[in-house]
Amino acid sequence: MSPAAPDLDVLALGSAIVDVIASADDETVAAHGLAKGTMALVDAARAEELYGRMGPAVEVSGGSAANTVAGVASFGAAAGFIGKVRDDQLGQVFAHDIRSIGVHYDTPPATSGEPTARCLVLVTPDGERTMSTFLGAATGLAADDVEPAVVEAAKVTYLEGYLWDPPEAIDALRRAIAVAHGADRLVAFTLSDPFCVDRHRDEFLDLIARDVDVLFANEVEILSLFQVEDVKEALERVRDLCQVVAVTRSEHGSVVVSGAETVAVPAVPVERVVDTTGAGDLYAAGFLFGLARGESWQRCAELGSLAAAEVISHIGARPQVPLASLV
Repeated sequence: MSPAAPDLDVLALGSAIVDVIASADDETVAAHGLAKGTMALVDAARAEELYGRMGPAVEVSGGSAANTVAGVASFGAAAGFIGKVRDDQLGQVFAHDIRSIGVHYDTPPATSGEPTARCLVLVTPDGERTMSTFLGAATGLAADDVEPAVVEAAKVTYLEGYLWDPPEAIDALRRAIAVAHGADRLVAFTLSDPFCVDRHRDEFLDLIARDVDVLFANEVEILSLFQVEDVKEALERVRDLCQVVAVTRSEHGSVVVSGAETVAVPAVPVERVVDTTGAGDLYAAGFLFGLARGESWQRCAELGSLAAAEVISHIGARPQVPLASLV
């Protein structure tokens, strides 16, 4: 527990995961029995098997929401994170990494149970990433891990849809929502993954209508949410559910809808797409940074596109240069 909560622009709740990232060709991905470009949940044994067969890799603290607050901090804003690790080596890696970039993080590590979560990422030459994720200790995030004073101190509390799978984590998210709205703060939510949407569609629709102020999704996720085939139809159905919705469209940029307003923002060109890992996470970082600073929807989306362009130009889901220097 923090003796005094810091003033934060963005606080995120998410899965605390260590990313293990390696380059691979399409044949290697297939040989591992993986579907290219997807994210699959694996158990501890499968994670150990895949790890043993990976080539040279980079290990860095990751997880969708953690990547987002890393981006927020890179813009120069005050960011915090709540997520669960185990008191093991990878747990220490995660905590050191996220604190070293200026993110406030003091969630107590678990002292028993599953080891720290890890995501094994194979990046093919076309920039596509294939992820095998062992959630481990991350699923143990509980309501008691949500310190009310920290939530109350944040302008925006950002929630990761992936956490809607473990029951204890749902309690943590609901507590954060209640505290944030009780303090008249904003709640942002990302749909995270189309398979996640498929598992929790009705709950997500109810959550968005009742508790979410800012929604993030990509095209596939928003189509899945409403079970339609046309993005325009999905946008019309979502625009009045919450204050603002930002939908990313890969190389086509993003579309932001808020009430009757629609803003389309092009993608920032990159010389070569190296690794798409974290593109959506960093888009959310730029958008939330702009939101916390009172920028227009247009500018928020432009900052999101800027951050996404930086992260897809290299291996890894965290910025390699301070995003503040690009603004």
